Formats: sequence, C-alpha cells, structure tokens
Amino acid sequence: MIRVLVSDPITPAGIDLFKKAGFEVEVKTDHSKEELLAKIKNYDALIVRSQTKVTADIIEAASNLKVIGRAGVGVDNVDITAATKKGIIVLNAPDGNTISTAELSVAMLLALARNIPQAHASLKDGAWDRKKYTGVEVNGKTLGVIGMGRIGTEVSKRMLAMGMTVLAYDPFFTEEKANSLGVKMVNLDTIITESDFITVHTPLTPETKGIFGANEFARMKKGVRLVNCARGGIYDEAALAEAIKSGQVAGAAIDVYPTEPPTDRALIDLPQTVVTPHLGASTKEAQENVAVDVAVEVIKVLKGESFKNAVNLPPLRPEVRSALEPFFGLAEALGKFMAQMIPPQLKKVDLSYLGEVSKQETSYLSMLFLKGLLQDSLAEEVNQVNALFLAKERGLKVNENKSLEVSVYSSLLRAEVNVDGETYTVSGTVNENHEARIVEINGYRFDIALSGNMMVIDHIDQAGVIGGIGTVLGAEGINIGSMQVGRKQPGGKAVMVLIVDSPVKAELIAKLETAPTISKARSINF
Repeated sequence: MIRVLVSDPITPAGIDLFKKAGFEVEVKTDHSKEELLAKIKNYDALIVRSQTKVTADIIEAASNLKVIGRAGVGVDNVDITAATKKGIIVLNAPDGNTISTAELSVAMLLALARNIPQAHASLKDGAWDRKKYTGVEVNGKTLGVIGMGRIGTEVSKRMLAMGMTVLAYDPFFTEEKANSLGVKMVNLDTIITESDFITVHTPLTPETKGIFGANEFARMKKGVRLVNCARGGIYDEAALAEAIKSGQVAGAAIDVYPTEPPTDRALIDLPQTVVTPHLGASTKEAQENVAVDVAVEVIKVLKGESFKNAVNLPPLRPEVRSALEPFFGLAEALGKFMAQMIPPQLKKVDLSYLGEVSKQETSYLSMLFLKGLLQDSLAEEVNQVNALFLAKERGLKVNENKSLEVSVYSSLLRAEVNVDGETYTVSGTVNENHEARIVEINGYRFDIALSGNMMVIDHIDQAGVIGGIGTVLGAEGINIGSMQVGRKQPGGKAVMVLIVDSPVKAELIAKLETAPTISKARSINF
C-alpha cells in the first residue's frame, strides 16, 4: 500500500484525489520535528505547504520517500540538495495561482487608476471629497507588460478587453503568439517611453533586480502608473518613491517587497501608493488549485507516469549518468550563453549532438540546455523536467540532431538559432580534464572556459580595435583577464571574446557600439 503523509493543511479536494488513487493518506498538521523524524520512514510521499520544514536530517530518515509535494510555488522550506542526492523528487504547483495573481494585478491597476483605496479611507473617516480622488480611465491607454508567461498573458487578455493597447516585452515570446493574443511585441525601451501603465511579471534575478531605477523613471511618460505583483526588488523602491514625490510617476500599486514583511516604509507611506501584503495567491480557488495540482503530479510520480513541475530530477540510471555527467554543465552553460547572445522572439532551436555523445539518450542534455536558455527570463521556476513544456508553451520549437561524424573533437554539442533572418551558433565540448569549453561562436573558432564574466564583440579585424576596447574598459576599471579573436581572413569580420573580472553594464556596451569598427557587443555572465 502506498502511503501519503499530509503534514500541512491543504483543501479536501487534494486529499480526495489520493484516496481515489487507492493510496493510504494520513493528515496530521502539528508534527514536532522529532515526531516527523520518527515516522517519515513509513511514507512514500510527503505533502507540505510552508509550515513543515523538510530539512536534510528528515530527508535522510525518509528511507521510503519517493516524492515531496509542495502545495504552492516556493520550496524554500525543502532542502532540495538533500532530496536530490537521495533521489527524492520535489514537486511544486506553479500554475495554481496564475488566475489569482493575474486578477490581483488587474485589481491593483484599476484601484491605482481610480484612487479607490484612498477614497475609501477618506469616506470611512467622514470626508466627502470627490475632486481630490479624480482618477483616469484605462480605456484607450497603453499598458506595458514585462514578462509574458502565464500571469502576464492573463493580465494582457483582461486589459485588452478593457480597451487598452498592450505592449509586451519577453525575449522568449514569439511574434506568432503575440499576434494571436493581440499584443504588440516591443523592446524594453519602448515599454519605458510609451506606456501609461506598466506591470511586471518576471522572476527576480541579477538581471531584473532594480531593472527600473531613477534613469528609467525619468524617461517614462510623466504621470505613468506602475504595478508589481511579481517579486519585490524589480523596481528600485527608493528611486520609485522619489519619482512619485516629484510627480514624474503618478503612483504605484505594490503587492511584493524586497523584505517581507517590509521594513522600509518610504514607498508604503506615500498617499499615491496602493499596497497589499503579498496577496497574489490568497484566494480560495488558488488554494484549492495548488492542492489539486500537486496531488495530480504526486500521483503520477508514484504510479510511474510522466509528470511535470519538478524542481529537481529523478536519478538517472548509473550507466547513463556516467556517460552524460561530463556534459551536464556544458549543456546548461551553452543555453545560458545563447540566451545572452541573441535578440528576443526566438522561435526554434536546433541542437546537434556529434561524435561519441550522440550514442547516448541526449534528451536530458537538451533539457539542461533549455534550462540555461530560459531560466533568467521566465517568472516560473525552470528545471530540467519542465523546461521543454515551458518552451513549447511559448511556441519555441526544439529539434535534436545526432551524428557520429565530427571533426577534431570526440564529442561536440552545437546549438543553432535563427532570429529575424540571422543565424547564431555556439558549440562546446568537454576536454580531457572534464572542463566545459566553447570551441565555436557563429562560425569562428575559440577555446574558452564557460564561467565568470565575458564579452563577445563583433568587429572589423583592423589595427587599433583591440587597443580601443581596452582603453574604454580600462577607463571604467574593468580588467581584462584574457582575450581571444576569431577571424576567417585579415581585415574582414571577426569576433572577439574577452574574459573580464567584473560584469559590464549596458551603458558601457552602448558606448563600445558607437565605434564604427564594432557592430555588436554583448555582456555574458555565468
């Protein structure tokens, strides 16, 4: 008999699914850690929310546990590393709060537009001040949506129905998807300069942290209104508070904060802000959805069926792992590299496995490549299990090609994409020391380690180019660790790769690209 322990409260709908599957279910939501340690060995599955802390010692004691299901999105209370090492699958339920968060985003936007919370509080206090709380209509206005995942898409649908023009920015949302939805794909600069309202639906990553700061607020339309029901820290809160005080930004609606509960009230205390205590998933429906979603996937795992929403992976057979493990880091790093090389609106990826590696089941490596490609651009948790699902959801096609024929290297991984008629390629291998190396970029040969901070510069191969780049970087205090140049003929097109000691900011990239000998510069960070 398969046994399931539910150690945090979930709705009955999820528990009923386990019973219908023929499993024995125990619901006990007040375990001490000692009690859980003593009994966890008796269960095949553990269902938690945020209360139960599934620590490494509990996982070590879980001799029969096959899967941990988190009825919600965040898995901070589960030791993922310990679970992975023990071969325990950890699942979450990222879809269950999609509508809940989308509806809150819309509600916050409308409340911001019409000053509803402020007017409500005023009337409750006995005032009757209609002029003070005059708002604006959303009909006919332009909404900028940053991140077109599930939540961003649902917000767009609702605001299109209310007569808004929707501008969307997402590097992995295709033109076809945009057209079918009725939104216009644009670059981030257009969102900043043309939107009357902006809402963000991206993960918090080093790239998105503080993506909107003082410079961006200054370039926005005067009177713009901003919404954030995604992650705290995407807006620079101090800069946003100053922009609101100056009147450049009319107001902001915020549900998430860099620290929760928030300790800095500079933004919260402004009369122009609408604030809520992280209520994105706080609906009865969302709570039921996450319970049902996690139960469905846990049942699939326990029945040996295909599943999704894993935040780690089940263990590979020893012989397969032994053959593929040297390429794990390479595959993911190539995806991360390609994500930073290409413009948005990617439609198709061709992955080629050449030489000895082509003899293996390479779909696992493809998932790792997609994880690297997508993980910094999507609000959803991206892992090896759901990467292909998320890619297909965005209209991104993935083709695998295999061949034993390869020149020079015993095994080679190659990725090729075509965006707006331009082809981009990157190839990598693993050397005798098991180090992942880039050996080709856009047809030019290299031998580069995939780590640290890197710059890739398309330029004309002529005297003074390298020195000029070094001068610009040196003036900004950026030290060059190493450099390689790939060229096919003297005086023609060439690609330069620099390994630098610190990340290169967008402003410096733009400065380099003003040189007539440089056609494109990119900062690549691992």
